[in-house]
Amino acid sequence: MTMAARLLTPLLCVSLLVPGGCDDASGSDDGASGGSTSDGAGTDADPTENPTGNSTEDPTTDPTAGSSTTSTDPSTSGPSSQTDGTEETGDPTDEPDTDDTGVGGCREEGVPCEDEMILDLGLVEGTISAGAVENSADGDGWTSAVDATAGGIVEAPSNPWVYLRFTDDGLVKVELDDLDALTSVDWDIAAKRFGIRLNSGSGGPGCVGVATLADDDYDTIEAVPEDVEYRVEAFYDDACGLVDDGSGAGGTNYALTPWWFYPGCVGVSYVPFVIETGEGRHVKFMVESYYDSGQAECNESGAMGSGSANYTWRWAYLD
Repeated sequence: MTMAARLLTPLLCVSLLVPGGCDDASGSDDGASGGSTSDGAGTDADPTENPTGNSTEDPTTDPTAGSSTTSTDPSTSGPSSQTDGTEETGDPTDEPDTDDTGVGGCREEGVPCEDEMILDLGLVEGTISAGAVENSADGDGWTSAVDATAGGIVEAPSNPWVYLRFTDDGLVKVELDDLDALTSVDWDIAAKRFGIRLNSGSGGPGCVGVATLADDDYDTIEAVPEDVEYRVEAFYDDACGLVDDGSGAGGTNYALTPWWFYPGCVGVSYVPFVIETGEGRHVKFMVESYYDSGQAECNESGAMGSGSANYTWRWAYLD
């Protein structure tokens, strides 16, 4: 990492896109990391507003407009549609080749486009997230409550991501600051506001891959499906330009983007995934809710929930 990047302060990131840009543009703080939430739907903002200050098209419109692809692969689709909202950008990150049996090799070294990530994703040096993680047994798996509030939309640029690892004892928080996480393989998945990223490709130095199972139901998945294809994070192009998810709301095209859609708030699609960890184990995974309360109303009518970025995740090992 360059010395210049290490000296960047959170103040430089205040006007940049952070992974909460689509849920709280009103500027009100819906709760600092540690579990506090807003107490009313009115504090969560219009997802069409982009914190970068750049105008965006209506996220309810077709995110494929201007796209060079027509694939319906939900692993690359934007949140407002099942069509592909990404452009073919080649292999910007020297990612490991993937196949239908696993992620394959990985770098286990620093990430590409590191300086750009510090700015674009609001990475913070020297501060570990205060966000808590709580687990409850859920059959053979777990329901995990993850606080990714990062201080609310206004404070998110100066608050770090929360880093997590799947274990036999539940989802465990890994005590890392953002810059240390860029060289660590001790975490599998991280969250901040509505951004969820994996430790692989342009997201981190690890080997974590994901397959999207848009046609399956979480409860019926009992084993890794045959012929699944894993992908790793690839949200930078070969010029280190950030690739958005095609929603029109300025969201980053994370590999897990299909977990949400936009009905006027952050809706949950209930799309299940299979995540292959760096240890080679397989986890079925689904986002159950994004809001502390009001998720069903958001999904059905577009009404804002309260307590945004207080996730509930369901997951279980498949091996």
